[in-house]
Formats: sequence, C-alpha cells, structure tokens
Amino acid sequence: MGHDPERPVLVSACLLGKACRYDGKHNQDRVLEDHLAAEGLRAVPFCPEEHGGLGTPRPAAWIEDQDAGAVLDGEARMVDENGRDVTAEFQRGAEGALEACRTSGARQAFLKERSPSCGVANTHVGDQVVQGPGVTAALLQRNGIDCEGVEGRRE
Repeated sequence: MGHDPERPVLVSACLLGKACRYDGKHNQDRVLEDHLAAEGLRAVPFCPEEHGGLGTPRPAAWIEDQDAGAVLDGEARMVDENGRDVTAEFQRGAEGALEACRTSGARQAFLKERSPSCGVANTHVGDQVVQGPGVTAALLQRNGIDCEGVEGRRE
C-alpha cells in the first residue's frame, strides 16, 4: 500500500527528542524517526500534557481508577502524585491532540506507550501499569485516528 508524499502523522513530541516528559527528559526514538522518513511521513509533534497546561517537569500523574474512557466521560479523574486533580489538563491536552490531527489532516498517530496521556496498549491506573489506552489515545481512537504505541528510546 503506497503512502501520500509527506502524509502528516501526529507524534508524541517526546519521541522526537523534545524534553517534555514529566521528569523533564525525552524518549527520542531514532527507529521511529527513520521509519517516518522512509515512509514519507511528516511528523506533527505534540505533547498533550504541556498543551493542557501542565509544566515540565511536573509531578507524575495517572488515572485514579477505572480507565481513560471513564475520564473522557467525566466518570473518573486524573490525579498527580501529590493528589492534585489534573483531569481538566489531561482532557484539554487530548482535545488539543484531536484538533492538531484535524488541522494537519493526520489520520494516524505514533504515541508514547505507557503514558497516562499517550499510552495505546498500556497506561497507568493508580500505581500500576494496566492494559488500555491513556486519555489522549482513547479520544483519538474514538474519533477514528489509528494509534500506534511506541516504547521510545530505540537507537
């Protein structure tokens, strides 16, 4: 299957080397960068947590209980390690990611696995890593964006 030249794809900014992780570090993934270049894909870098208004560095956060769908539906909260409710910031970041997809024309996203925002197959609920998407990945998937999880830091 061929690809459009320079087809836009949303990419977690930390995977492209931006120091926007909660701890102020990045997850630059050279394997992903090489894949994007080889496939003629144009990365649209995006960090939902920064877009939502959370600074870098910031306290680690997670879904308090249930899952990302419950957060999006207003039935569960996002809390940080200090117990602060950061649900609004995570929701704003997810909505910003969806808008970035719509504005750029991206129908695919490469997202940082295990992130409470971007995790695709795994995310954090409470103090555990569980199966299921983070808040941003869940919203993108609900809106027909094909999401692929990338662990990060591959050379």
